[in-house]
Amino acid sequence: MNLTKLIKGVDILSIYGDLKKDISCVSDNTKSITKNSLFVAIRGMKIDSHSLIPDAISKGAIVIVGEEDYKKDWGTTYIRVKNSREALAIIASNWYGNPSKAFKIIGITGTDGKTTTANLIYWILKHSGKNVGIVSTVNAIIGDKKVDTGFHVTNPEPLVLQEILHKMNKFNCTHVVLEVTSHGIDQMRVHGINFETACLTNITHEHLDYHKTFENYRDVKAKLFKSVKYAVLNKDDASFEYIKNKSNAKKFYTYSLSGDANADYYAYDIKSAINKTVFKLKAGNKTMLISTRLLGDYNVANILCAIATARIYKVKWNKIISALKCFSPPSGRLEKIENDKRINIYIDFAHTPNALEQVLRLLRSKTKGKLITVFGCAGERDTQKRITMPQISVNYSDVSIFTAEDPRYEDVNQILDVMSDSARNVGGVEIKNFKDEDKFKECKGKLYLKIPERGEAIYFAINKIAQEKDTVIICGKGHEKSMSYNGVEYPWSDKEAVKMALNGEIKKILWINH
Repeated sequence: MNLTKLIKGVDILSIYGDLKKDISCVSDNTKSITKNSLFVAIRGMKIDSHSLIPDAISKGAIVIVGEEDYKKDWGTTYIRVKNSREALAIIASNWYGNPSKAFKIIGITGTDGKTTTANLIYWILKHSGKNVGIVSTVNAIIGDKKVDTGFHVTNPEPLVLQEILHKMNKFNCTHVVLEVTSHGIDQMRVHGINFETACLTNITHEHLDYHKTFENYRDVKAKLFKSVKYAVLNKDDASFEYIKNKSNAKKFYTYSLSGDANADYYAYDIKSAINKTVFKLKAGNKTMLISTRLLGDYNVANILCAIATARIYKVKWNKIISALKCFSPPSGRLEKIENDKRINIYIDFAHTPNALEQVLRLLRSKTKGKLITVFGCAGERDTQKRITMPQISVNYSDVSIFTAEDPRYEDVNQILDVMSDSARNVGGVEIKNFKDEDKFKECKGKLYLKIPERGEAIYFAINKIAQEKDTVIICGKGHEKSMSYNGVEYPWSDKEAVKMALNGEIKKILWINH
């Protein structure tokens, strides 16, 4: 592509060198540089790739985009910009022909419930006959093809995201559902994408390691709503008025579980059985009965958000109701693992205090025996969660097992020690000699233990503690396919670990000097 066309719309401070160049590749990673490439240098959290500019040039980059002052010894065209991340997003969009202009794009943000809500909207639109694509935490879907978006990723980097949108355009999609994170907004991964509708699930404690304060986190979320045409907001959320006031949407749609007569969509008379939820929905002058396989009030809220969005796009009520009846939750979202032990075993992605409390409250109300919770707190992430989440777990669970969840470069044992101290502060009782299985047979409440190896923790919960009618919930990883230790992503699956445990085996991660 011609360089002048490629950089159209970029906020340029200065240009050094010739712009009459044809670019064959755009990259922000020196490993993928080829002849006649354009390289965008980004100031990352760990690596400032401006230091890699000489390497990019040696590998074939003929144009560099960056924020630093030009250095004569680079000897190639240099475009200095105010913000490299913003420039990358615009260049990526230009490179793939600005695909987002071809769709009606729906963005879903919030602390919890984004993936389920995004998939609900996708499913309802698809069920109604629309040609729709989705990019979510689990994967991207184009037609019948699922696309892996990478490890621990919701919003892919701009080049990957724009390529996915380009493929959706070639597939003639008319609607795209895009799950949007605060990181994705703040790091401008979704910059330049023309969102028509923005939806909010909720805003609770999360990512304060990155955003530093809740107010900063909320402000970033609010950016998604600034210039959309339609906004769908949770009237029960504490940030409702704040987000609404920050938005310039032409039309607002609200939903509520509290029976707020002023909400456009609200649910009441919610009844939950073992494998389904039924509730009444009030929408304007209409009252109807909704049935779903999803469990928990928090999922009723997700459904209301999806219904409100579907109605914006003129989906008929009969299509919405039938779609909800047959909707299956995304992978790793309160996913039940069938077994012959007559134990209720679930895998869930809950990795925030709010999500953990919601799922444990639900399972506590449905469990006839013991509730056994297995989870960890990620390394190099919000450390406050190491205080709040163990307390939530011991308050709802009979037995909590603290274990690894992506320790990254931190010592997993130190993380577990902090979790242990926190649990003890609310009356949690640590079982240190947990080889004595009899201690768990008749236990009721607030026991906890530390098992650093996640596979061993899952095995122990299923084979040494759980009995008939007990519930085992494994939280934090959900659908994810890797575990991060010391900069290495090791293959991992909670589902596989559970199945191995049911067969009497322990899934282990093999690593060196961890």
